[in-house]
Amino acid sequence: MEFSHRLELFGPEIFAALNDKKVALEAEGRHLYNLSVGTPDFAPAPHIKQALIDAAQDDENWKYSLRDLPELLQAVCDYYQRRFGVDSITPDRVMSFSGSQDGIGHLGLALCNDGDVVLLPDPCYPVFMTGCMLGGAKPWYYRLTRENHFLPDVSSIPEEVARAAKLMLVSLPANPVGSIGTPELYAEIVAFCRKYDILLVHDNAYSDIIFDGAHGGSIFNTPGAEECAVEFFSLSKSFNVTGARISFLVGRPDVVAACKKLRTQIDFGMFLPIQKAAIAALTGPLDGVQRQCAEYQRRRDALCGGLRSIGWNVPDSHGSMFVWAPIPAGYESSMDFCLELIEKANVICTPGSSFGPSGEGYVRFALTMPVEKIRQAVEAIAASGMICRS
Repeated sequence: MEFSHRLELFGPEIFAALNDKKVALEAEGRHLYNLSVGTPDFAPAPHIKQALIDAAQDDENWKYSLRDLPELLQAVCDYYQRRFGVDSITPDRVMSFSGSQDGIGHLGLALCNDGDVVLLPDPCYPVFMTGCMLGGAKPWYYRLTRENHFLPDVSSIPEEVARAAKLMLVSLPANPVGSIGTPELYAEIVAFCRKYDILLVHDNAYSDIIFDGAHGGSIFNTPGAEECAVEFFSLSKSFNVTGARISFLVGRPDVVAACKKLRTQIDFGMFLPIQKAAIAALTGPLDGVQRQCAEYQRRRDALCGGLRSIGWNVPDSHGSMFVWAPIPAGYESSMDFCLELIEKANVICTPGSSFGPSGEGYVRFALTMPVEKIRQAVEAIAASGMICRS
């Protein structure tokens, strides 16, 4: 049987491959330090779990939902006012998705035609590329370079590319590179997209994981963004509900309506007990989210500072739950380095080559273990002999 040619657009799924390796080594009795997949090791707050449990007791909630509950949409609007100080979000500007990965993966199908140009950061999370190509669009990569602190530089995009572009995806705080935006940078990006009539798609999964006193906001804190932007807003990392797959597309009502139209053809809506859990998260206390951010910063310090202390010059991440590390001297392939790191140090990270053309030469660590475990992982790397002091 001949399968869809679309499958040829995608290489092997790196996270699945790493997990297969992890399972095989654990079967051998190896103790591994898994810093690859970005799923929090913190527990959801009790009131979120209780809301799901209570809703699951109602037999009516086990039927197709067919829609986002009005109280859920209003909870998102109220949260944007409470958390970001944005009071212009109304229910017609909000829809749920089963995780931002699902939403971004389907975005091209709703918005793009064959040959449309989409501006993607390089490096970027792999689904950015997937969503673009599934929609038949052509990616044009704007590079995130070390010299520019891994931040978007719209001045580097040629005039003819800007005029041809339909969408621009931006992720700040950024996965995988850990950079964060400033109001001035957001203003530049919004002005660029308005000038060239480009839809700005902002992936805002990590606004609550931001370090050194910086403030994580929304793209809608930037004047003019309402005219040209939508934002993927996720509960996964802030509230530790990654498996529940709760995110929202927020912004221009015409874009939200187009995505809703596509979704009605392939989905019957988010499980109602999960919607109830989302409402509890959005309307509940946020002090735990802030304490969690402080703990992520302690983990960042333990990993980056610890690696520097053994001779691996890894810069501090400024946000997100990830650290972007140049591979040490003597290695040419990020995948080869990752595989050797597993074998010699029992530490799992993700090769940068899976994050786009410019990702080669780097690896990504996820801050998904307590500080003491991270220190043990650093000691294991030091003992492996893979890091040569310069």
